[in-house]
Amino acid sequence: MAAVACRGVRTVLGKSAGTSILTHIDDGPDDEGMMFKRPGKLSDYFPNPYPNDEAARSANNGALPPDLSYITSARHGGENYIFSLLTGYCDPPAGVSVREGLYYNPYFVGGAIGMAQALYNEVMEYSDGTPATASQMAKDVSVFLKWAAEPEHDDRKKMALKALMMFSMLFSITYYIKRHKWAVLKSRKIAYKPPQ
Repeated sequence: MAAVACRGVRTVLGKSAGTSILTHIDDGPDDEGMMFKRPGKLSDYFPNPYPNDEAARSANNGALPPDLSYITSARHGGENYIFSLLTGYCDPPAGVSVREGLYYNPYFVGGAIGMAQALYNEVMEYSDGTPATASQMAKDVSVFLKWAAEPEHDDRKKMALKALMMFSMLFSITYYIKRHKWAVLKSRKIAYKPPQ
């Protein structure tokens, strides 16, 4: 969820993630023109972390953070690219200069990225006792973003497997019936006997 805190995932519905994430939503205006908070519904989208684009630019050194809804589908390498990007921060090599306010990451196009390193070891605690290493957190963020891009992925694969089994069974039955019913017609010999 760290990715949602500073960037948005605008296309993910609350019903995909569960109601625990969407506790209160800004809504409105009401009859008096005032904005109000209401309990989140399953049909609500994830809220944007910034009220508008100008606030987002102001909080991110003038750069508008991208919407991460489809980032794993949009980038070559998908989850691997996100994982490498999150764990790939290092000092620039000799001869490479990076402007002030930018950070060196060899996995980012051009090498200079405006996002500072966000993941460090032991920044958080997992409730199940999993070691909170930067690579474990990067893996979790990458998997979440892959899910955000395709929440129906698992259901689609299950449906494809069911369809494959059903069509293979139907094909077998059809092939048997075709061989059984057409065997008489295919094995018969038609001969022309001219009149004498």
